[in-house]
Amino acid sequence: MRLIIMGPPGAGKGTQATRIAEKYAIPAISTGDIFRANIKNRTELGQQVEAILAAGGYVPDEVTNEIVSDRLTWDDAANGFLLDGYPRTTGQVDFLDGALGDHPLDGVVQLTVDEDAVVERLLKRASVDGRSDDTEDVIRDRQALYTTETAPLLALYRERGLVAEVDGMGEVDEVTSRLVEAIDGLRAGTVA
Repeated sequence: MRLIIMGPPGAGKGTQATRIAEKYAIPAISTGDIFRANIKNRTELGQQVEAILAAGGYVPDEVTNEIVSDRLTWDDAANGFLLDGYPRTTGQVDFLDGALGDHPLDGVVQLTVDEDAVVERLLKRASVDGRSDDTEDVIRDRQALYTTETAPLLALYRERGLVAEVDGMGEVDEVTSRLVEAIDGLRAGTVA
C-alpha cells in the first residue's frame, strides 16, 4: 500500500500513522519527524531547515522532495509506505507522481475533525508540554492555513478517486478501526 494520511494539526495523524503502519507492515514516513531528527542531530540539512523555520518560512519544495525521494528508496518502503505531512503543495504532488512512476498511490485517507474540539485538545497539550507559544489564535491560524493549503491537494486526489474521508473524532481505537475499514475499501477499489 502506498498511502497518504492528511488532517489538520491535532487530528491525531501521528498516532494513527504509527498504528496503520504497523497494521499493514509499511513505514510511516513523517517529513516533520525527518526534519526534527536532522535538526536534533545538527546535520547540514537540519541546520538549513532550522534556519528556515526560525525565520518563519517554509522548507522549499526542492529540499522536501529530495528528503522524501531518498526516504522512499529505503528497503522498508519497497512494499509501500504511509506519508504524513507530505505532499503539501501541488508541486510536491507532481514530484511524488514522478517519483512513484509505475507504482502510483493507492489512496489518501483524510481525518476529519471538529475544529473547536481539536483547538481545545491542542491548548491542553500546549499547557502540559509548556508550549506558551501555542495560543488559541496561533492554533486557529494553523488550522486555517492547513485548510487553505490542502484543499487543492484533496480536490486533485478526489478527482483521481483516491480520497477516503474518515471521522477522526472519538477514542483512538475507534478511529483506527475506521481508518482500517477505509484503507481496506481503497485496496478493494471501493473508496469509503
